[in-house]
Amino acid sequence: MFDTIAAIATAPGVGAIGVIRVSGPLASSIARAIFRSGHRGPELARRGLHVGWVVDPATEERIDQAVLLVFPGPRSFTGEDVVELQGHGGPAVLRRLLGVVLGQGARLASPGEFTRRAFLSGRIDLAQAEAIGELVSARGERALQAAIGQLEGRLSHEVAQLRLALLELLARIEAAVDFPEDVPELGPPEVLEVLADARIQIDELLAGARAGEIARSGARVAIVGQPNVGKSSLLNALLRSDRAIVTAMPGTTRDVLEADLEIAGIPVRLVDTAGIRPARDEIEKEGVARSWQQVDGADLVILVYDVRSGLAAAEHDLVARAGERPVVIVASKVDLLNPPGAEPGEAQAASWPGDHLGVSSLTRQGLAELEAALAEALLSGSGSGQLGIAVNARHRGALHQARAQLASAAEALDRGLPLDLLSGDLRAAVGALGQITGLDPAEEMLDLLFSRFCIGK
Repeated sequence: MFDTIAAIATAPGVGAIGVIRVSGPLASSIARAIFRSGHRGPELARRGLHVGWVVDPATEERIDQAVLLVFPGPRSFTGEDVVELQGHGGPAVLRRLLGVVLGQGARLASPGEFTRRAFLSGRIDLAQAEAIGELVSARGERALQAAIGQLEGRLSHEVAQLRLALLELLARIEAAVDFPEDVPELGPPEVLEVLADARIQIDELLAGARAGEIARSGARVAIVGQPNVGKSSLLNALLRSDRAIVTAMPGTTRDVLEADLEIAGIPVRLVDTAGIRPARDEIEKEGVARSWQQVDGADLVILVYDVRSGLAAAEHDLVARAGERPVVIVASKVDLLNPPGAEPGEAQAASWPGDHLGVSSLTRQGLAELEAALAEALLSGSGSGQLGIAVNARHRGALHQARAQLASAAEALDRGLPLDLLSGDLRAAVGALGQITGLDPAEEMLDLLFSRFCIGK
């Protein structure tokens, strides 16, 4: 049995309410000792809500008027008796409330200890426990949706189904070896089909890895192009503010300028860069070098060119430098193609390649389409991420390990090796999948995972 833990469960600072959470065998007795209301003594053992005063039991001094919530185990978050005190949210009163709780035999909880107890009691699995931390730290709508999906058990369900299929295959192989007269041996085609299906499912889960990382950590998007093509104007238009200085003089931007926004629920850091061209002085040379660095470090590149000039060789070099990173090509200043009051002979045809986006930072033409294209490019190939399943780095490692073991089993079967020699690879694959939901986890892994949580969670 665990000891009793307590912590302030609300964020530091001044707020309307503050919550003290207590979990463990002494939770109910602590509540009875420090809480006074019309329902005293054994009444507090019932599940429910009580309004009253928190007092110092040594002096009966009132500390705060509060709401007491009682959650008897095992039907509580941690699986233990849990009580929560909802008092006023000032730092001084919360410290005092926590002090009287600790004075009754509880100890201060370590980061993530409440969630860890929920996992160890079987209330949630390890993937769901991680989802709680990701829900708290979600920076955008996409990350929030992914965390909720994981907390609902979508990833756990997919992994459990995959793991069950492999366990059934392993059981049939071993039964055929141990009881050859009673259990017919599986044919290689049937085994290969199961292995192939499992690898396809793993690949679908892995397809959500990039989308999950983008949703959780955000994306770095570099705006690049030659001088005076409208990069800074585009930054300002996307931000809906005059963040960057814009002039008609080429080369106004000589350093990297960064700003944050959210596009389609994805946290994005936009980076405006110096125009890329042969440098005319040392300052411009350094600015161009930093622009290339931003291309190399970006998750996505927005290549901007003046629609009146078209793409030049320098822009093609930028696309090549981006490599495998997604590139969205913007034909800027489309409002200048047919300016109001222009003579018929001065007007230019409004045309650009179909895979380019025509945008006017001045009139905001094409900006909505650009934002949609950016979101699509960042989440392209997300696969299962569209189903609300976005695996994290730990899940990705376990899935790759499982896939490698299945590939090894398939290779052994192709070489004509006996089926019983596949058992080791299948067990390893099953074990790797079990790591995702926390079946037989290593203590060191739990220490590392839950240490990233905040105290009180």
